[in-house]
Amino acid sequence: MARTSNASSDATTPKKPKKQRWYHQVWAAYQMTRRQDPTVTWLILGIFVAVLLLGLVIGLLIGHPVYVTIVALPFALLAGMFTLTRRAERAAYTQIEGQPGAARAALGTVRGGWTFDDEPVAVNPRTQDFVFRGVGRPGVVLVSEGPAHRVTRLLEDERRRVARVVPNVPITLVQVGNEEGQVPLTKVARTVTRLRPKLTRPEAAEVSKRLKALSTNKLPIPKGVDPFRARPDRKGMRGR
Repeated sequence: MARTSNASSDATTPKKPKKQRWYHQVWAAYQMTRRQDPTVTWLILGIFVAVLLLGLVIGLLIGHPVYVTIVALPFALLAGMFTLTRRAERAAYTQIEGQPGAARAALGTVRGGWTFDDEPVAVNPRTQDFVFRGVGRPGVVLVSEGPAHRVTRLLEDERRRVARVVPNVPITLVQVGNEEGQVPLTKVARTVTRLRPKLTRPEAAEVSKRLKALSTNKLPIPKGVDPFRARPDRKGMRGR
């Protein structure tokens, strides 16, 4: 009976998911990128060969072609990986661009002590325009998603709400879009990361704590709209 019990327990015990190796992640990133950008294969190969040829030429000039070519090999691999990373990032953004919540998905790749609310802090139920809020050492950043003529007022209303709670704290407004004066989706994370620090870490934490009071009265999300269905392949975007 004991053997039967053990066999039954072994059968019901879920197996641990197999750990994915780094090269599996690279291959997945390459496949995702190739679907969006079929030229990526030739581009990576071209850069790889170009770096090797450069090493060969340098080697011929100094009289050690084989040695320098071997030394150039890891640099060629690194150049190919860098190219794949950049193309994978672009492909990931292409997949989510235009979907509700694409701006928040892009902000999810921001590092450096930034924290972003999971849900939009302002919503226009009729037009499905969103405003997302983040807090970091540069202060508060409000990121809108939608046409400029519609989100300008939405952003300004949210800026006034934030300013009442945390006066004297820098507030940066960023409009995500392809219109004049807006920041493309592919550059929004970089734009936020480049903001200069104005607060200390304890001050930023205190600001984040105060702003949580604004989130108690959450606006309803329009029916049928999921602002988080737009999720980029972050590992693919980093080439890992």
